[in-house]
Amino acid sequence: MTGPLRERDDAHALLAAEVERARAGAGRLVLLRGATGTGRSALLEAAVTHAACRGLRVLRARCSPEDTSVPFSSILHLLDPVPEFSGDVEPGLDDRGSAARLWRLLRSYAAEGPVLLAVDDVELADEASRRWLTEAARHADRLPLLLVATERSQYDIDPQPAGLTHTLTPSLIRTHTLAPLTDDASAELVRAAFPTARPRWTADCVRAAAGNPLLLHALLDDLAGAPPSPAVPETCAALYPGSYPAAVTWWLDSAGEATAEVARTLAALERADGAETHDTPYRLAVLLAEACGADPARVSGWITAMTRLGMLRTDASGTPRYAHPLLRDAVLADWPAGRRQDAHRAVAEAMLRRGDTAEAVARQLLRSTPVGVPWALRVLRDAVTVAVCAARHSDAVLYLRRALEEPLPDDHRQRLLTELGSLEYHSADTPGGIPRLTEALDLPAEPRDRVRTAIALGTALAGRGEVRTAVEVLRRLASGLPDHPELARTLQTASALLSDQDQTARQEAYRWLTETAERSPEPVGASGRALLVRYAATAGDIEAREAMRRLRTLLEEPADPLAEPFLLGAAAAVAQWADELDEAESLVERGLAGQHPSLLHPMEQALLDTRWDIAAARGAYATILAAHPETRVRRTGAPGNADAHALTALVETGRMEEARRLADSFDLRAVPDSWELNRFLYARGLLRFTEGDVAGALHDFLECGRRQSARAVLSPVVTPWRTAAAECRLALGNPREALALAEEELRLARVWNTPRTVGRALRVLGRATRGRRGLELGEEAVAVLRDSPAEAELVASLLAQGFQLTAAGERGRGRDHLREGAERAERLGSARLLAYADQALRDAGARRTTPARTGSGALTGSERRIAELAVEGRTNTEIAELLHVARRTVETHLTSAYRKLGIRRRGELRGALEN
Repeated sequence: MTGPLRERDDAHALLAAEVERARAGAGRLVLLRGATGTGRSALLEAAVTHAACRGLRVLRARCSPEDTSVPFSSILHLLDPVPEFSGDVEPGLDDRGSAARLWRLLRSYAAEGPVLLAVDDVELADEASRRWLTEAARHADRLPLLLVATERSQYDIDPQPAGLTHTLTPSLIRTHTLAPLTDDASAELVRAAFPTARPRWTADCVRAAAGNPLLLHALLDDLAGAPPSPAVPETCAALYPGSYPAAVTWWLDSAGEATAEVARTLAALERADGAETHDTPYRLAVLLAEACGADPARVSGWITAMTRLGMLRTDASGTPRYAHPLLRDAVLADWPAGRRQDAHRAVAEAMLRRGDTAEAVARQLLRSTPVGVPWALRVLRDAVTVAVCAARHSDAVLYLRRALEEPLPDDHRQRLLTELGSLEYHSADTPGGIPRLTEALDLPAEPRDRVRTAIALGTALAGRGEVRTAVEVLRRLASGLPDHPELARTLQTASALLSDQDQTARQEAYRWLTETAERSPEPVGASGRALLVRYAATAGDIEAREAMRRLRTLLEEPADPLAEPFLLGAAAAVAQWADELDEAESLVERGLAGQHPSLLHPMEQALLDTRWDIAAARGAYATILAAHPETRVRRTGAPGNADAHALTALVETGRMEEARRLADSFDLRAVPDSWELNRFLYARGLLRFTEGDVAGALHDFLECGRRQSARAVLSPVVTPWRTAAAECRLALGNPREALALAEEELRLARVWNTPRTVGRALRVLGRATRGRRGLELGEEAVAVLRDSPAEAELVASLLAQGFQLTAAGERGRGRDHLREGAERAERLGSARLLAYADQALRDAGARRTTPARTGSGALTGSERRIAELAVEGRTNTEIAELLHVARRTVETHLTSAYRKLGIRRRGELRGALEN
C-alpha cells in the first residue's frame, strides 16, 4: 500500500526552489537525511518527478553495499545514461584522473541543459564516488546542476563513518532532516486506508508504526485483507503477507549487527519481564551493554534516539519500552531460539552482577538453556522462596521446573521434585503433582527427605480421595526404616491423620495406635499420643480438663521437627473444643509458622480448619465471610470445613439468598464420606430450619449423626447434631423424641464438661422438659455459658430462657433475658437471633431498647482488658505473652475497640476509655 507523503511540505518547497535555482544556472547539493523508513527515497522520487516536469534531465543512481569494492561504481551507474559515456574509466588513470574525466563528462552534459543528479542511500556509496560527489558539490553553484542525495542519519551502537557533507562549507549545501510522522498524520493515513476504523484500532496502528512511514504502510498492507478486530494483533503470526515484520527486519539490518543485537535483547528482556521492570533509561542501557558486550554510552544514546523517533516509549515508571507489542514481536521475529536463549542468559548474568532481585534474574533464566553453574540453581531456589511466601504458587512452579533442567545430583533432584509436586498440587494441577511426588519418592535420598516426600505424596493422594493408597504409601516406607524409629513413628502418625477421610482406614489406624500405646508409648511418640487424645475427645471417652492436661504435658516434651506439626495440630483442635480458644489460636499460629511453605503436609489444612473452628466458636461471622471467597472451587468438588462455617455465618447474618446459593453449589449425593461432609450437612440443616423446612433440617441433622456415629465420633464437640435434631422434633410436635436426644447430648456433654457443650445441651433439654424443671435447666444453661467464650450459645440460651419465662408468666424476668439476648445478638452480628429476640419481645408486649453500639460501654471484657494494657504502654507482643493469647488476637480486639470508640490510633485510647 502506498499513499501520499504526509508532513513533507517544507521538503517539497525546498526541492522546488532548488530546481528553479538550477534552471537559472546555479546548482547546489541538497541532502535529505533521516532515519531508516522515514521516506527519504519516496521524497527523492517526488523530486525526480518534479524536476523532469520542469525540464531538467535526470541522472539517478541507488547505492548499494555490494558495489563498494569497485571505485566510482556509484558514479558509473549515475552517468550511464549520458550518450557520450562509454561506461568505463580510461585504463591507466589513477583515481584523480578518473574523477576529472567523469567531471568533464558531466559538465559537458550540463552545458546542454539543467541536470538533476539523484543519488539514493549515498552512505552506501564507494569511497571514490563519495569523494567525487563532494567535489561536484563544491562546483555545482557555477553550473545548472542540482545534486540531491539521501543519506541515512540514525544513531547506531557502532559509530558510523562521517557523512557526505562533513568537509563542505554550509553555504554549498541545503540539508533537510526528515522527522518521524506525528500521531495525527499517522492517524490520517490509517483512516484514509480504513475509513470505518474505530479510534482504538487506529491508535494501535499509530503506536505499532511508531511514526515510521515505512512501517505504517507495511502494516496497513498486512491488515488490508484481515478480518476486522477490536485491536491490532500483538504478534506477527497474525499478519499476512508479512510486510510489516519484513520491514522491521530491514530496519534492523540497516542499523548494523551491534544495534540489532541490542534491539533484540531489549525486546527479549521486555517480553520476559512484562510490566514488572522499573529501570531508568541509563540503568537499562548499562544492563543491555553488559549483556551484549557494547559501549554503555552508545547504548544509552541509542535508547534516547529511539525514544525521540517513537520506536520506544517510556511507561509510567519511566522504563523505555517498544511502542507496541507487535513492534516488539517483529523485532524478535527472525531471531533464532538459540540466540534468544543466549541473550536471556547474558542478561541474567548481568542482572546478577548488578544485584537485581532473585526473581528478576530467575525470569531471565526461565527463557535460557541450562547454565550448569551453581549460581543459577541458587537464584532459582531463592525465587521459589519469594514466590511461595507471596502465595504465587504458579510462579514458584515455573522456577522449580526450570531448576530441574539444570544438571543435578539425585538428592537435589529429589528435594526439588518434592517441592514441585507439592506446589503443582497446590496450584490445582493434581495430575502433575502426584507423578512428581511419586518420582521423587523413588529417587535415592536421605531418610528424612524421603519421609517428607512420602508425607507430601500421602497428602496429595488423600486429597484426591485415595486415602487407602495414601496410608499404604506411608506404612510401606515406615516398614523400611528399622534404623530410624522416630521417622517411622512420624509416618504412622501421618497415616492415622490422613485416615480421617476414610471410615475403615480410620478405624484400623486408631486401633493400631491404641494397641501399640497400651503396650508401650515409645513406638507411638508424643504426636501419636496427641492424636489418641483427640480421638478420645471425639469418642466421648475423656474430660476436657484431662485432655488438656495430657496435651500440655506432651507439648513440654522435646519434639522432632517432622513430628511436631502433628502434635501442635492435635493440641490446637482439642484446645478449641475445650473452650481454650486463645491457647488454641496460639497453637495454630505456632503450627502454621513451622510449616514448610512449599511442601504438602496434612496438618497444614487441619490447622487452617481449626482456625475456622475458633472463629466460629467466637461468633466472628464477619471474619469468616471475609476470608471465604464467594466462589470457592474445591479440587474434589466436595464442601470443606470453611464452606460449612461460611454457610452457617451467612444464615446467622441473615444473608439467606447467598446461603442458599452456597448450599446448592454442592451435590452432596456425589460427595464421598468425610468429616467435612458431616459438618456441611449440619450447616445445611441450620439453613433449612431457618427457612422453615423443619423436616428437611431434621433429615440433615440425623444424617450427620448417623455418619458421625459410624466413625465413632459420639461427643458433641465436633457437631452437636442431637440438640439440633431435638429442636426440630420440638418444632414438629414430638417432645418425647426431642427429650431423648437432648438427654443423650447432655450425658455426653458432661463427660467432656465444657461450658459450651454442657450449656447448649441444658438449653435444649430445658425446652424439651418444660415446666419448672425446664426453667431450672434453662437458668443453669445461662449460668454455665456466662463463663464460656461461645457468645452465640449464650445468646441462644438467654433467648430460650426469656421465652420460657414469659410463657410461664414471669414476664419481667423473661423480658430482661430477651433484651440482654437481643443486645448481645446485635453486637455479635447475628441477624437470625436478633430477629428471634425482637419477635419474642413483641409477643411479650415489650420493645427493645437500643444498646450502646459505640463508646467504652460497647467494649467486651476482652476488648477492655487489652485496651487498658495498651494504654499502659505495652506492645501487642507483650500483651499477647501476658494474656497467653496469639498476637493476632490482640490485634483483632484492638481493631474492634478502635471502631467502637471511634478512634484511629493507639494514642487516643486513654481519653476514649475515660469518657
